Amino acid sequence: MSRTVPAAKRRRLSPPEDENRTAPAVKDPKASYLANAAKWDLEQDYETRPRKQKKAKEIAKLPVRTTEGWQQAEPGTGVVQAEEDSDSFLGSGNEGEEDDAPEEEAVEEEPKVSPRQQILEAKEEVARIAGLVNEDPEEHIGALKTLAALAASKNATVRKLTLVAQSAIFKDLIPGYRIRPLSDESMGEKVSKEVRKLRAFEQKLVTGYQAYVQDLAKAAKKGGNDPATASIASVAYSCACTMLLAVPHFNFRGELLGIIIGKLSTRNVDADFVKCRETLEKLFEEDEEGNASLETVSMLTKMMKSRNYHFDESVLNTFLHLRLLSEFSHKASYNSVDKPEPERINGKKIKQQREFRTKKLRKQMKENKKIEKEMKEADAAVSHEERDRMQAETLKMVFVAYFRILKARSGKLMGAVLEGLAKYAHLINQDFFGDILEALRDIISTAELSEAAQVDDDDEEEEEEEEDDNELPDRNLTRESLLCVITAFALLQGQDITKSASAMKLDLSFFITHLYRTLHAVALNPDIELSSKSLHLVDPHTSEAQPQAAATNKINVQTTIVLLIRSLSSVLLPEAALRAVPPNRIAAFCKQLMTVSLQLPEKS
Repeated sequence: MSRTVPAAKRRRLSPPEDENRTAPAVKDPKASYLANAAKWDLEQDYETRPRKQKKAKEIAKLPVRTTEGWQQAEPGTGVVQAEEDSDSFLGSGNEGEEDDAPEEEAVEEEPKVSPRQQILEAKEEVARIAGLVNEDPEEHIGALKTLAALAASKNATVRKLTLVAQSAIFKDLIPGYRIRPLSDESMGEKVSKEVRKLRAFEQKLVTGYQAYVQDLAKAAKKGGNDPATASIASVAYSCACTMLLAVPHFNFRGELLGIIIGKLSTRNVDADFVKCRETLEKLFEEDEEGNASLETVSMLTKMMKSRNYHFDESVLNTFLHLRLLSEFSHKASYNSVDKPEPERINGKKIKQQREFRTKKLRKQMKENKKIEKEMKEADAAVSHEERDRMQAETLKMVFVAYFRILKARSGKLMGAVLEGLAKYAHLINQDFFGDILEALRDIISTAELSEAAQVDDDDEEEEEEEEDDNELPDRNLTRESLLCVITAFALLQGQDITKSASAMKLDLSFFITHLYRTLHAVALNPDIELSSKSLHLVDPHTSEAQPQAAATNKINVQTTIVLLIRSLSSVLLPEAALRAVPPNRIAAFCKQLMTVSLQLPEKS
């Protein structure tokens, strides 16, 4: 018989409700929110909210392969900044004030280094860089940038030291060929590792050298009255001259010539001017190819024209150092060059000169010419034909400059032009003779008219004479006339001996007559034995300005008596045709010379 289990009795946990007690009224949540809102401090509640700190996050690293096998790298820890909330721009008033206020941090002042210490440190740095570059240029070519940054120092001595050091370094680094810029096709080509390394070295070298030349140009232009700046400019001119003579074949030769010719365009003849002029003279003498001389003469003629032919005559005398004076064998003028050409009929060689060649032989010769051309380009050699072409272009530019100065009648340059024409007489063709002789006749005619006008002015009143005395004389016309006579006969003597004046249809009687008429006037000149460099006492009967102007306006350093003797030798004793001089001319000049000898000084 089964036994029934009684059910568990439930207990009431909540106290029994009081029947007499009334239930509380249910409050409205909206009304409760509005009643308590005024008591809340929202900003303080936001301020007491906990901040999000930076979390440290482990950074897993890849395993590393060593000689012992793969090893797991130790995990590192990195600081990851927590993302800011969308309302992170909010903050307390104190934080805003701290952000707006400038941060006052104690900045450590750089220790002041004395100029002497700067120079010593610069010397050590330059020596270190030079040693690295000399040890392995391809590996340490980037050190040139450090050297260029050192050249921008405010210390004048450091700048000069760095410019000179760069000059010596580049002289050792620059190869014996011109580096061409790489094209896009060349950059895309597949080359070996050695070629790629060499190309990178060459491009870095060209870039560094270009920056160096630009620094030289800037330093040369800033030269002024400041002693420090002037000394830096002097060093820049010296470095430019050194680089032009050391590597005239390399890139940026035109920029170096621009620095030097810019100095020669001024009238201030100082030590830098003389050094630049001597550099061009040496460049002309050592230029075997003729390319550098052609570019230099072209830039010089452009400078002369832009300056309206107002420059020192010594610049024009640099043309007398060109190698074409002794090497060039053709004749030229300012617009053409005479060269022997093979005889042609209708643009083709005559049959006697044409050689029979088979098709196979012509093809073989064509291939040989192509190979020879490539070999010449690789050797950077200039053929005789190319050198003659460049020398011919140079000669035409020289004649253009001379002829323009003759037309401009520049008094200070007239002596240099006439001397130059006399030197280049053997290179002047017959077409150019007429123009030159016509210009020389105009100069002599102008001199005669000016002398006649001066004689008429002597009869004017004293007041006008005093006003005229205060004016400086323009030119020494007597010396110009004598130089014109010398140049005219020098042009004739420069031609072949077989070509006489009659064969060339040249009439030089005008110059002979002028020389005969001016002998007496020249003999009465008290300064006939004085040159522009002679020291003598000032005539008390003349104003102080006239002797100084007469000395500076002499167009040739030779004395007047020397010019007179050269003129008489050209007229009476020509080297080419001594027997062609008429006896009547010799007799007339002998009589005139005996007459004027009574007026000449004892030594003359």
